[in-house]
Amino acid sequence: MTPDPADSRLTEIHSSMNQQIARKSLWTVRGLGLPAVVRACPDCSCTRHLASGKFRVNANGKLLDVWLLVLCAGCGRTSKVPVHERVHVRDFDDARRAAFEDNDAALVREAVCSAALAERRRYGLDWTGTWALDTDMPFASLDRDLRTDPAAANTEILVGFELPVPVRLERLLMEGLRLSRGRVRALIDEGVIRLPAGLRVSGKVSADFGFRVVFSSELS
Repeated sequence: MTPDPADSRLTEIHSSMNQQIARKSLWTVRGLGLPAVVRACPDCSCTRHLASGKFRVNANGKLLDVWLLVLCAGCGRTSKVPVHERVHVRDFDDARRAAFEDNDAALVREAVCSAALAERRRYGLDWTGTWALDTDMPFASLDRDLRTDPAAANTEILVGFELPVPVRLERLLMEGLRLSRGRVRALIDEGVIRLPAGLRVSGKVSADFGFRVVFSSELS
């Protein structure tokens, strides 16, 4: 079985963590389902299309077309999303072509979740209801532990994504730490919550990352 790329990313990030961190925690953005494809249906007014779990592969001489099949949530009409068009057979290795023909679940997930494919084919992705955050370390627990164990002042939190769900970072921190929006922003301004360079609290994240929670004993 091919290793899950997400597991490899988590391993890389975990191994790069500072070994002096007093405590580490793992948050997981669990995938509850695939996003809906948002595009007009020719047969009804519905714009939501759900993955059928299938591809269609068509060979025309030495050229291949691969389409992702999606179903209108309103009328059930099957529509095709071009994944590859008129690609020469030599540009496909046998294993990947066979995976498309066998409706490989990992390839279906990759195609449905692909923001690049959605942009190229001019449709949207609706991620509503497709994710949940698992964490057992709210901010209150960190604050409480610090009172009894000063070594807990420095905590590294790794956030792993099962699917590339674009989640607003501010919302992720609010849910994970169980704090209000104002409190999250205040703690970032105070240096208690330390985000990686390049991540904005008002922006979105969709890939694994880590951040630190550092209490007053370490603040400069």
